[in-house]
Amino acid sequence: MFGLRKTLGSFFKSNQVDQAWFDSLEDSLIQSDVGLPTTERLMVKLRQAAKSDKTSSLEALKGLLVQEVTTLLTTVEPSSNPLFTHPASLTPEIWLIVGVNGAGKTTTIGKLCKLFQSQGKSVLLAAGDTFRAAAKNQLQEWGGRNLVDVISQDGGDAAAVAHDAIHSAISRQSNILIIDTAGRLATQDHLMEELKKVKRVIGKVLPGAPHQILLVLDGNTGQNGLSQVKAFHDALGLTGIVVTKLDGTAKGGVICAIAQTIQTTPKPMVLALGKGEGIDDLVPFSALQYSLELFN
Repeated sequence: MFGLRKTLGSFFKSNQVDQAWFDSLEDSLIQSDVGLPTTERLMVKLRQAAKSDKTSSLEALKGLLVQEVTTLLTTVEPSSNPLFTHPASLTPEIWLIVGVNGAGKTTTIGKLCKLFQSQGKSVLLAAGDTFRAAAKNQLQEWGGRNLVDVISQDGGDAAAVAHDAIHSAISRQSNILIIDTAGRLATQDHLMEELKKVKRVIGKVLPGAPHQILLVLDGNTGQNGLSQVKAFHDALGLTGIVVTKLDGTAKGGVICAIAQTIQTTPKPMVLALGKGEGIDDLVPFSALQYSLELFN
């Protein structure tokens, strides 16, 4: 499933556990975007366990590693996932979607739309990426696939689009409004300020909104993904993350780094994984399942 799996799974098919084995595993964990702090924590546990006769076998060490990673990832696994368990309400629930260009943001919106519709919810989309002309067309294409209307403007800014879209969602009694935003680098301060403005406008139009602020994160971005999470979380207060492109080439370890490093309360939860380009290729995140796939 993951590129990381191809690398790490092979370590537990070795013939012996020695210093070279530990050193190679440590290097691979770091190279696979698990992150240095997480790797150090895991290696300490494994080295200690290897000194015990009860956990000196490869299977026992793999089981321990899966257990430790699961425990770590449980801190970013939601107890109640709003993507899959949230009931529809009379007031539109506002989902603000953010992320850098190329992360799969618009594709993820299409998948979210299909998911919510499968739950019997009515959905409205808002084309808040006013920087790219193609972005509106791309979102309208996804809206067409799902038979969902897209609120957009020929001019104006993202905040104006969000303002109009919320009023439309209220008048139509839509259950869910998904607002797209322009892809941007987390280091572009003026663009991050615009996102803050969008959030403020949404809150003025509908107090308590946005109800969910979702970062779409490319699973191939490595440790840069951790920087993105920190920057967007500091600016907006993320509630959730969807990790995309986990379809065979992504290393996948960045979720471990996020779980280890982001210590704010509340911290953003990993809600779902995108495992392909298909409209149904969005699965809920499970700490145990993810850990098993990494090391089996």
